[in-house]
This record gives sequence, structure tokens and C-alpha cells, in this order.
Amino acid sequence: MPPIAKIAAVCAHLPEYLHPVVRFGFVTRWRKDEVLSLQWQNADFQTRSVRLNSGTKKSGHGRDFPFTATLEQLIRDQYEKNRELKKRGKLCPWVFPKPDGTRIGEFRKSWSTACRKSGVPGRLFHDLRRSAVRGFVRAGIPQTVAMKLSGHRTDSVFRRYDVVSEEDLTIAARLLEEADSKVKVSVKVGR
Repeated sequence: MPPIAKIAAVCAHLPEYLHPVVRFGFVTRWRKDEVLSLQWQNADFQTRSVRLNSGTKKSGHGRDFPFTATLEQLIRDQYEKNRELKKRGKLCPWVFPKPDGTRIGEFRKSWSTACRKSGVPGRLFHDLRRSAVRGFVRAGIPQTVAMKLSGHRTDSVFRRYDVVSEEDLTIAARLLEEADSKVKVSVKVGR
């Protein structure tokens, strides 16, 4: 099952207000606390990016993530929900709040149940981050750029996240076969 299908399957078993959190995590590959702590002051429609401020996250370094079409639509949808909260007299700084406008807390149990019900038991939200490195590498994004997007500071940690799967090996074998079929090889037998 492709990663996006797995995400959709997991979301089908989560409360609706968590769907955007998971989708944002899948697109940006940010840590769960980074997603949940994102405030409107860090979502910029002018520069078309979201920003983590320096000193507020695990690495202590800030970073920007440019909008993709999916990410921009997700942020715009959240902005509309925020406007609805304002109409009801609730001021909410969080990009991803609960329906009542309060900050989303830990949802590990809901996540675990949703993963089990969707056929991918034992997965962690952090696995979105791990799969990011694989996705960045397979998409052909240069490592230095991928590290900037994901917030990885060292090559060794980045490479540790770049796990080679059976599917990767199958794809590599197919690519080799395709390359070999384009090269005419002549083999001389005997003298």
C-alpha cells in the first residue's frame, strides 16, 4: 500500500480534527510537537511558507517549509476553521486546535488504535518523519536540501532514517535490468 493510502486509512479511524495534523505531518515530516505547537504567526501566506522559530524545537534551530499545493490548501482550510472559531468568540493561536479552540494534546492512544484498525499496527507518528527521509531521497531531492526541510543536522542521523526496504531492492533490480537491456553485450566464447 502506498504511503498516502496508509495515511488515509489511518485517518479514517481518527477523530476528524486530527486529520489535518496527520496530513501536515506527512507533507512536512515535522515532529508531532512541532506540528501541534504551530501558531498562526508562523504561517505566512505572503512568503507561502510555515516557520519553526529558533530555540523552540528539539534542535534549537528554526526552519522554513515552503508551501506545496497540498500544504497551502491544508493551511487555508485550517484558516477558515479559525475564522469560524473567531465568529464564535474564541481566539485561537493554534493552526491545529481541537474543535473547541484549545490546543491538541497527546493523542498516542487514538493514533495506536487507528493504526491497528487500518492494518498498520505498531506505527508511530514519528514514522512519518522517518518515511520522509526515504521519500526525499527517492524523489531525488539533494540531501542537503532534504536535511534543511526535515531539520536533520547530521548526515549520520539522516542516513539512519534512510532505511532500504525490500521494495527498494526490487526497484533497483528492475532499473538494472532496464539499463542492461539498453546495452548490447557481445560475449565471445572460446578462442
